[in-house]
Amino acid sequence: MFTRIHAGLALCAALWAVPAVADDGHNHDAAPAAAAGPALPRFAAAAGRFELVGLVNARQLTVYLDRFDDNSPVEGASIELEVGGAPVSLEEHAEGEFEGTLAHELESGTTQVRATITVGSEVRTVGAELDVHEESPQQAASPIGWQRYATWTALATLLALCAAWVGRRAGMQRARLGGAA
Repeated sequence: MFTRIHAGLALCAALWAVPAVADDGHNHDAAPAAAAGPALPRFAAAAGRFELVGLVNARQLTVYLDRFDDNSPVEGASIELEVGGAPVSLEEHAEGEFEGTLAHELESGTTQVRATITVGSEVRTVGAELDVHEESPQQAASPIGWQRYATWTALATLLALCAAWVGRRAGMQRARLGGAA
């Protein structure tokens, strides 16, 4: 009986090691890699019906102006922008999308941003903070992939087989000793 229990455990461990097969759309492969690189510093502000979002890439500044309720770009808008007290000239490239160049790269820390938005006769002034910080080296995340799963499964199977072998040997020795008495 001792041998049958261990043989059953070894069989269960071996079956557990067999990978499951998924049909289309149900696999558990690693997700596609995200775009690498640091996140760009950004600021956001809401002014009544409008939402202003800006992204800084070195000295290049991209500003988006959308309607707060439906996220549609604002037509016919103009924006006067100050970053750290210095005016930034913005040029409209598409509906609700503006680009400009900063006089110099921003230093690490918090910088004040002030924008005056004009749409027709409506004028709104908003303020925001732009947080620029040095990127610290990130430790690569080690997702638990199939390799780690396979390693632990193989180890569990090996241990179960060793236990079954030891149990079988012990049963055989008892049978020999019991038969001689």
